[in-house]
Amino acid sequence: MDTHAGLERIKELGRQDYWLAVAITQRRSGEPAASVVNAGVLDHPVTGEPVVAFVARGRTAKLTHLRREPRATLVFRAGWQWIGVSGPVELAGPDDPLPGVDAERLRLLLREIYQAAGGVHPDLDEYDREMIADRRTAVLIKPERFTNTPT
Repeated sequence: MDTHAGLERIKELGRQDYWLAVAITQRRSGEPAASVVNAGVLDHPVTGEPVVAFVARGRTAKLTHLRREPRATLVFRAGWQWIGVSGPVELAGPDDPLPGVDAERLRLLLREIYQAAGGVHPDLDEYDREMIADRRTAVLIKPERFTNTPT
C-alpha cells in the first residue's frame, strides 16, 4: 500500500472510532510494549511531510522506549477493519528538543496533534497549561510500512 492510500485509510478508520490506536514500542528486553493512544495524521512541523502523530505524557515508559529505540507501530481499527503503520519516530518536547521546533511551535504542534486526533477542547489556554505541566511530547511517526485488513 502506498503512503497516500495508507494515510487516507487511517483517517477513514479514525473518523469511525474516535482516532484510537494501539501504540507498540520496544522494551529494553526486546519485548513489545503496547498502550492505547489518540493519534492522527498531519504534516511534520519542520519538513511538511505527512506523519502519524500522538502526544505522550512526559517521563513515561513509552517515551523511555522511544528514546532508546526510535521506532513505533500504531494500529487503528473500526469494527473488524484495521490498518497498522510502522516507521521511525521523532520526538519534540521539553525533554526532547527537535531542531526547528521552539517552545511556541511545540505549543501549537501539540494542539494540532490533538485536533488531528479528533480532539476538541473548550479552553485551549487550559489545554496548553496542562501540556506544559505534564511535560507532554509530540511523537511523530514517519510512515514506512502499512499492514491492513486483508481484502
